[in-house]
Amino acid sequence: MHWIDLTIFICYMLGMLGFGFFFLSRNEGADDYYVGGRNMNSLHIGLSVVATDVGGGFSIGLGGLGFVMGISGSWMLFTGLVGAWLAAVFLIPKVKGNPVFDKAFTFPEIFKHYFTPEVALVAGIISAIGYAGFTSSQILAGAKLATGTFADLDLQTALIIMGSVAVLYTVMGGLKAVIYTDTVQWTILMLGLIFIGVPLSYTAVGGWEGITQNVDPALLSMGNLTWQRVVYWGATIIPIWFVGMTLYQRIYACNDEKTAKRAWYLAGVFEWPIMAFMGVSLGLFAKVGAAQGMFEYLGAADVSDTDPETGLPMLLRTILPVGLMGIMMSAYFSAILSTADSCLMAASGNTVSDIIGYFKEVDHDSDTFLRFSQITTLVIGTLALLIATTMTNVLDLMLYSYAFMVSGLFVPVLGALYWEKSSSIGAIGAMIMGGTTTLLLELLIEELPAGLDANVFGITVSAIVFISLSLLFPDNESSNIS
Repeated sequence: MHWIDLTIFICYMLGMLGFGFFFLSRNEGADDYYVGGRNMNSLHIGLSVVATDVGGGFSIGLGGLGFVMGISGSWMLFTGLVGAWLAAVFLIPKVKGNPVFDKAFTFPEIFKHYFTPEVALVAGIISAIGYAGFTSSQILAGAKLATGTFADLDLQTALIIMGSVAVLYTVMGGLKAVIYTDTVQWTILMLGLIFIGVPLSYTAVGGWEGITQNVDPALLSMGNLTWQRVVYWGATIIPIWFVGMTLYQRIYACNDEKTAKRAWYLAGVFEWPIMAFMGVSLGLFAKVGAAQGMFEYLGAADVSDTDPETGLPMLLRTILPVGLMGIMMSAYFSAILSTADSCLMAASGNTVSDIIGYFKEVDHDSDTFLRFSQITTLVIGTLALLIATTMTNVLDLMLYSYAFMVSGLFVPVLGALYWEKSSSIGAIGAMIMGGTTTLLLELLIEELPAGLDANVFGITVSAIVFISLSLLFPDNESSNIS
């Protein structure tokens, strides 16, 4: 990387850290640190939602998917559009329309209201573990981007650099800083892709002629996928819109129900078609470049020598001129930060409010609580960095984390909101059995019946257990609908 690009990149990263430091002395309590003061507008929230959900992990992961599957990989984010709009119609009115949640901070507080504190504790543990995995995936995404950009940088060193920046920025800034910077970061990334990344990459690989001469025609078809993959994406990604702690924090951060619904509709459109097609197209262009020997100077003589998830940063490094390279890389790194900081905030919130708060009452408005939250964020961020050092695939790590949370939490939250016979014992049993089933199948079984993903079986087990135990062990009083 040219010294001009490196200077741009360093200045950008320092600017992000400076913004986090700016909010360090302005966060006055849990409302500011975890839910952005509860007065954010739909534009900031909508862009923050899509930046968090798609962000750097899916940006790099989508590039890898486009490298392997071609443009049909864009269907993965179609499930994001569906999930966002379903949540806007069915979930947001239940949360923002209920004054019980006007002072809520976390997703498991839904379970605390409809069931018992013990149910919320189990949900908090599952969510905290899942979001630690999400944070790890973002750090890994940043490291992969860095190694594809800086030829002499090894993955472990890149992990330490990216992890340190992401964690320190989040510890200082809190959610208000996260949401405001997400707006800037996502705007820069989108403009960079639309006006720089996509057109220059398309031209560099020889346009349509270069593409058709170097890739299998199947990669240019929207039908290049199996029904099992469709089920996998649908069962893994759509439900996350109903159980994602980062999303509940942003619902709580909105002014009102109307603001939240507008934000979710906006986020869905940005996911698909906008980000979906740009991400997989760049990955496809990278495959063409690899086939043309474009990356031979980087040690990748052809497609077989190129890691699908590093193909995109290698392509950008190769084709972008001095100056634009620094801006484009800064945009990608900022997208990664926008997801990493949100996931880390979610894991911290679960740990402090739902887990520690179960055993000891906390004063959310005190300075002590704020400092303790920042220390907790630092500890979890460090653990997430250690997890990242054991993984090699960004998209796999993200989807494993999704599956772990979804299989345990999705059925109970639907039951809490929509089934009056739901019970606390049923919810806990469903959380434990659903998540355990998915993990055991992922670890022990190589090929499942009909080629389906473990998460499908985990959700099914969760539903069976939830319904059975709720009917056998009803709560003493009560309707779960309010």
